Amino acid sequence: MTIKAIMHTQHLTPTPQIKDTIKVACSNCNLRELCMPMGLSQDDMLKVDGLVASRRSVKRGQALFQTGEKFNALFAIRTGFFKTAVTTPDGRDQVTGFQMAGEIMGLDGIVNERHSCDAIALEDAEVCIMPFDRIEEISREVGALQHHVHKIMSREIVREHGVMLLLGSMRADERLAAFLLNLVQRLQARGFSSSALILRMTREEIGSYLGMKLETVSRTFSKFADEGLIEVHQRQVSILNAEALKRLVNAQACH
Repeated sequence: MTIKAIMHTQHLTPTPQIKDTIKVACSNCNLRELCMPMGLSQDDMLKVDGLVASRRSVKRGQALFQTGEKFNALFAIRTGFFKTAVTTPDGRDQVTGFQMAGEIMGLDGIVNERHSCDAIALEDAEVCIMPFDRIEEISREVGALQHHVHKIMSREIVREHGVMLLLGSMRADERLAAFLLNLVQRLQARGFSSSALILRMTREEIGSYLGMKLETVSRTFSKFADEGLIEVHQRQVSILNAEALKRLVNAQACH
């Protein structure tokens, strides 16, 4: 996840309760390995350092960007947690993903130059803002950056295919197991525990993302706890038997 910590847009909502921007160098960022191409020369690193226009803080519950807003940049999450969501024709909020530090947001706006979803902070967060025209300009000079942008876009396509599989062929327990394992894996890549996590989203939001009713989500959490697979204390979840969760997920291939 390279370019991610570098990229972020000025698609911030027009009502930013957001601190004044601060100039930041990507080369000094502790998320560099997650967000930037590796092995750049000193000259290329100086060019890439020029990608980030500023940083902004986004308060919990605030929109980073909204559906229909003009696209002009990508956002790299420096700290915090976000959800993306769309409004269905019948007015419901449908969660389409959860994003954490080191990941990039705003790719949805590239195709039509307008954002196609809302991005909402689930906790106080900070993002780096990278104007897209600058990304394109520097990508022409730094081949590794262009390659990395393509990898990020490809990863997003693969992720969407994974969600389609999740919703189309898995039972409720398999969906929740896959969700928890994915979260832990992503957090572990950022230096966090491989067996414990704090859920930044509500169970209702998890249900929206996984295509499950709130009661089903709660019942499945309880089932996993009763079977000794996890331990739950409010939003704190400890994975006690990751192998059993993996077997659950893999079982769907045999259906």
